[in-house]
Amino acid sequence: MAVLPIYHFPHPVLKQKSKRVRRIDGSVKKLIGDMIDTMHYIYAAGLAAPQVGVSLRVIVISIPRKEDIALINPKVVRSKGEHLVKEGCFSVPGYFGEIKRAESVTVKGLDPNGKEIRIKANALLAETLQHEIDHLNGILYIDHIESQDKLYKIKPETQELR
Repeated sequence: MAVLPIYHFPHPVLKQKSKRVRRIDGSVKKLIGDMIDTMHYIYAAGLAAPQVGVSLRVIVISIPRKEDIALINPKVVRSKGEHLVKEGCFSVPGYFGEIKRAESVTVKGLDPNGKEIRIKANALLAETLQHEIDHLNGILYIDHIESQDKLYKIKPETQELR
């Protein structure tokens, strides 16, 4: 497998709706493996195919104390509640923002073997699923920010002079 480059805003692939995967073949499975390697390499909670320049409906997720998840053609079929969360994104480096997300979601999609699965999620898993599925629809978390005062620049760590 390989670590893939991350595409940054305003690259056009990040703003287009991804294509549905029609057939799960070796190239899709290799993409999933490469995405998982990339996600682990950059210590991300999740990654969507457009973030590595591929306009296909594929996401991978790695939440602490859970097994990695790969979903093909994922879709939120139910959402409940709403709360304010702080999000960042490797495709929008140097910033984080406060946005509203559903508190819990049910997502359906296909696993890498083509089996339909449903995931009921809350907390970080629900937020990550929503974030990554947004990527498949050409939506970045910054598109959800209600006002510029909810977008924060991350200050780079500086070394103290002694």
